[in-house]
Amino acid sequence: MGGIAGIIGLARVNPRAVEAMTERLVHRGPDSDGLWTGLDGRVVLGHRRLAILDPSPRGRQPMCDPEGRAVVNFNGEIYNYVELAARLRAEGAQFESGTDTEVLLQGYLHWGDDVLRELNGMFAFALFDAARGRMLFARDRFAEKPLLFARGREFFAFASEYKALHALAEVSDETDDVRMMRFLHQPRRGLDDERATVFSDVCQLLGGEKLVLDTDTLEFQITPYWTPAPDADLARLGEEEAVERVRELLVDSVRLRLRSDVEVGSCLSGGLGSSALVCIARDLIGDDRPYHVFCGRFPGSADDEWRFAEQVVDKTHVVAHVVEPRPGDLLGQIETFVWMNELPVGSTSQYAQWCVFERAKEENVTVLLDGQGGDELLGGYEQYFPDYLTALRQSGQHRRARRERKAIRARYPLALPGLAQTAKRAMPESARAAVARLLGVGSDFAFGLMDGASVTGDSPPARTPDSSYHGLARTLCEDSFVAHLPTLLRYGDRNSMAHSREVRLPFCDHRLAELVLSLPPQYLMGEAQTKRLLRRAMRGIVPDGILSRWGKQGFLPPQDAWFREALLAPVKDLFHDPVFSNRGWWNVKWWRNAVRRFENGESHLAWVLWRPFIAEAWWEHFVKPIRTLPREPVLARRWLHLAR
Repeated sequence: MGGIAGIIGLARVNPRAVEAMTERLVHRGPDSDGLWTGLDGRVVLGHRRLAILDPSPRGRQPMCDPEGRAVVNFNGEIYNYVELAARLRAEGAQFESGTDTEVLLQGYLHWGDDVLRELNGMFAFALFDAARGRMLFARDRFAEKPLLFARGREFFAFASEYKALHALAEVSDETDDVRMMRFLHQPRRGLDDERATVFSDVCQLLGGEKLVLDTDTLEFQITPYWTPAPDADLARLGEEEAVERVRELLVDSVRLRLRSDVEVGSCLSGGLGSSALVCIARDLIGDDRPYHVFCGRFPGSADDEWRFAEQVVDKTHVVAHVVEPRPGDLLGQIETFVWMNELPVGSTSQYAQWCVFERAKEENVTVLLDGQGGDELLGGYEQYFPDYLTALRQSGQHRRARRERKAIRARYPLALPGLAQTAKRAMPESARAAVARLLGVGSDFAFGLMDGASVTGDSPPARTPDSSYHGLARTLCEDSFVAHLPTLLRYGDRNSMAHSREVRLPFCDHRLAELVLSLPPQYLMGEAQTKRLLRRAMRGIVPDGILSRWGKQGFLPPQDAWFREALLAPVKDLFHDPVFSNRGWWNVKWWRNAVRRFENGESHLAWVLWRPFIAEAWWEHFVKPIRTLPREPVLARRWLHLAR
């Protein structure tokens, strides 16, 4: 685990440039660093290590095999490394460490690129094959770990974070403001669903992709090594068997993710997903060992979930550590928070997550299980019900669809759009914006932009779900692998690594995805139940009070109260700042009126007021610093010239 960086050049690379990159990644790997140079100085790899498995020096990176055939620069965890090591030993492989890094290296030497199909984990890595003159880059299926890259005329550079690439003189800091506004308008899209990023010179691998680079020409090709697709055999499973399979896979996923040579704990919100993981973990490790969980609380607010989390704590006898995030603390940490996150975040929820990881660091718990991904994969949001009903009708289950619609309206009155919502959505965006600006109403972020400012993309998505999925599975697949979840995973990666913590996500197991997305829609959301499969699979494991909790509640601070308590004053100052007015994007009059409306009781506007606040904080605390901090030239000849 840690941070990776490197440069491949057509001429000798400046090693100081890679050192400068890894210096910006110290938080990702505070335990040790490493630098490797090969191919006449044209390949330089740098690493920062967070020691999780075999923390001895044997696990340091970049790691070479004894014969010098290959070297790997790896970030992440391969959870099934024990099983893979056993198979490799049977084929004659020998190991000098107890790390998953060495298993990856030996797996490549024995199986080539096919090793990617064998990995169950979260990872981003660069592997130099000296004999073939190629670099293999890959990113895990769910895109849990980042892999960013930039290519110039004479170099190819990669890193775990933007700030590392911007330590290089040849990587432009020019931003794509249209893409940024698209994200602010709809935070589930724009920054994580395409290879292009908000920085014009920086691209990213998407989940389940590999990149093969020719080290002599710097030409490269990107291809998927895994794409979710329905399995006909799984689709024919009976419901009871499907429930049992989900239970078995989730328990095994947790078992694999408990493997560690350092302390492991869990994040606990009180929702079904995180509660299931804590209960399973406690059962696997037994009652005789302490197990630490970390909970965020918002006392006095309807958003406080402690009454549910407490049921799990009482059942499992875990050691609970509670943190209470405050808006004043956010303002005090905003500079560091933005610098570490690198891109704007969707709400104050991400700061609450930051505080949980900060507390875990204080308690010296390095690895944390978290329930992220369960809602997207297993149908945890009530807004999926329209897709569920569509899928039923498409499969000819019209009677079931009518029955389910009635049950959904009774349990989730706001899940299905009414006539007013349908009419509103049918109105062209330009007309809606004109009315909002004229009357000073509405809460759509786009209303606060100048005329002509676009928040829609011209390019199609980089990929779309398999067309043979039913309607609900298509939506779950898109939210899990294209939009929404990849953005949440970026938040989790940056917030955890800012505190040198590793977060592991048992729901982000490709075996679980392949099963769930192949099943009939009524298994997933039948009987007006979100996460129906998980509810059934966790009977007898999770407290009944959690299983029968129908209202989905995200880990959300009371954002409107936070604005009234501390955030509104800096937002009002911002809207009167000439920098804000001169940005060229903002309809200043609309934003100032939105503040007045919020003060007069329109509390829902706190969610839209957050967007310009965090965007301006990003320009101030991330973009401006990367434009002013020192940079290193990529190639050695330029470095030597400057040194003279």
